[in-house]
Amino acid sequence: MKLKKVILVALAAMMVLGAAGCGSEQKSDAGAAKTAAVSGSITGSGSSALLPLVKDAAEKFKEKNKDVSISLNAGGSGTGLKQVSDGSVDMGNSDVPAETKLDKAKADKLQDHKVAVMTVAAIVNKDIGDKVKSVTRQQLQDIFTAKITNWKDVGGPDEPIVLVTRPKTSGTRALFKQYAINDAEEASNKSLETDNSGILVQSVAQNPGAIGYVALPYLVNDKSVVALSIDGVEPTLENTYSGKYSVWGYEHIYTSKEPKAAVKAFIDYILSDEYGKRIEELGYGIGSKMQTKEVH
Repeated sequence: MKLKKVILVALAAMMVLGAAGCGSEQKSDAGAAKTAAVSGSITGSGSSALLPLVKDAAEKFKEKNKDVSISLNAGGSGTGLKQVSDGSVDMGNSDVPAETKLDKAKADKLQDHKVAVMTVAAIVNKDIGDKVKSVTRQQLQDIFTAKITNWKDVGGPDEPIVLVTRPKTSGTRALFKQYAINDAEEASNKSLETDNSGILVQSVAQNPGAIGYVALPYLVNDKSVVALSIDGVEPTLENTYSGKYSVWGYEHIYTSKEPKAAVKAFIDYILSDEYGKRIEELGYGIGSKMQTKEVH
C-alpha cells in the first residue's frame, strides 16, 4: 500500500512539472512572436511635414527588421491619400483628415493612425526677422492674401513681401489656411510654389523679403530663417500643448483596414513607448500631452 502511494505521488509530481514546462514554453513562444522580426516591403507617400518622422522611424525599424525594405516619398497629403486609396502605396501620410481630401466612401475604407502633433510656423528671411518678430493674425491673413505687399506696413523695412506658397494638394496649406489665416484663400506665387518643406525653407532663406510656413521639425536644427510669433505667441511645443498657439494639427498615417504584417508592425513601432521618446526630439508633439480642448 505504501509503495502504491509513493508511485501515485511520483506520477502526480511528474504531471505538474510537465504542465509547468508546457506553460513556460507557451510563454516563451508568445514572447518570441512579439519580438520576431518581420520581412517584406513598405511603400508610403504624402505629407512632407511628416516625412522626417517617418524616415527616422524607418531607419530605426530596419535596424531590427533587416529584411524589410521601406520606400518613402513626399508629394503632399492629397497625393498620399489618393495613392493609398487606390492601392498604389501602403501608407498615405497626411496633415489633415482623409475626408477633407477624399470623398466619404473612399475615406471610410481607410484606417486612420494618429501618430503625432504638428505645429506649423510662419517663417521669414533673416533680413525681415531681424526687425519683425511678431504679427497679428489679421496681418498674417493680409500678407498671405496679398492685401499687404510691403513689410513697412507691419513694422518692417521698406521691402516687397515675397510669398513662398504651397499647392492646393498640400495638407500643410489646408491646416495653415484654417488655423492661421481664418480660412482666407491664399494668394499664389507659381514661381516659388512647392510642397517640399526642405526646399521651401531654402527659398525663404535665399530670397530677401520672403515669407512661407513649415512644420516645426524643419526648424529644429535650422537657423537660416526666423519663425514669427502670432499675436505675441511663439510657435513652440509648449505653447501648442497649452493651447496658447493654435496653428497645429494631428499627423495621420492612413492604411487599408487590414494592412499587411510589415506595415502593421512599422506603425506599431512608431506608436510604441520606445519610439515615443524620439518624437519630441524631432520637433513633433505627443497627442497625450495636449491640454487644450480645441478639436483639430
